[in-house]
Amino acid sequence: MNSSVDLAPAGKDRAANQLDQLKRFTRVVADTGDFSTLKEYAPQDATTNPSLILKAAQMPAYKTLVEKAIADARKSGATGKALLSQINDLLLVLFGLEILRAVPGRVSTETDANLSFDTSGLLNKARRFISLYGQNGVPRERILIKIASTWEGIRAAEVLQKEGVNCNMTLLFSLPQAVACAQAKARLISPFVGRILDWHKAKAGKDFAPFEDPGVESVREIYAYYKKFGHETEVMGASFRNKGEILELAGCDLLTISPQLLGELKSSTDPVERKLSPVAARKSAVEQLELDEHNFRWLLNENAMATEKTAEGIRLFNADALKLERFVATQL
Repeated sequence: MNSSVDLAPAGKDRAANQLDQLKRFTRVVADTGDFSTLKEYAPQDATTNPSLILKAAQMPAYKTLVEKAIADARKSGATGKALLSQINDLLLVLFGLEILRAVPGRVSTETDANLSFDTSGLLNKARRFISLYGQNGVPRERILIKIASTWEGIRAAEVLQKEGVNCNMTLLFSLPQAVACAQAKARLISPFVGRILDWHKAKAGKDFAPFEDPGVESVREIYAYYKKFGHETEVMGASFRNKGEILELAGCDLLTISPQLLGELKSSTDPVERKLSPVAARKSAVEQLELDEHNFRWLLNENAMATEKTAEGIRLFNADALKLERFVATQL
């Protein structure tokens, strides 16, 4: 997946910090809209979402980006909701452009949460993002379009991938979602480890050690399925609640990590052991799923956690997108 990754056993180098050790067998991605922190941790890629962009846009350091987005959108002559929508799109791309100046790889830019069940709307939004990046000289190879892992979102990704637009399937909580994304040949999936843990903690009334963490187990299963059945879609664990979850997934294709947890990894020199590998995954007992729309919807419905967390995630991202819109309106 990533030929630049050194697969030497990290545990033999006790002087290296855990972040550097992890980078030897996993592509590290920064999960942030605050690109000023990127140089410190030197990730390969970076991801954003509406919540992160909302937080960053309100920081004084990024006031000029908000002002530029407003000025550029006004040139179109749009007014009202149409103007706010254009400003939000430009703001996401402007943050993406700044991030790309700080990382050598790719940036993920998220489509509107309220389009999660609208295949044509998602296609239009993705193509607009690619066009805006292109106008700024950024090739589509450096962009990942983030789309919620609904049936409609996966169908949009299938079309986009055929057009050469790479997709990052987000809000993913189950194997059926992961399998459908792989069948659509999505470039990358982002299973949400921490949010899965949150649901199980609330139901069980107890915490889980990292090795038995339900979110970690979900990513292990998905990773094993992809490697066993030859899917090229990359697995990127996301939404971590603690460093232990990250270390249990060392060896995953990619991991997107918050600045706080990147800092914890960088401050420790404890050895990091590779936990996931293609060779071991191919020997797993995971069985192949046959999926069509009916089976996908039924299996997702039967998984209460995945159903609830997907819906909740869409609502929360939409709420933050609306907050961002209201914040922009105050700046007009």
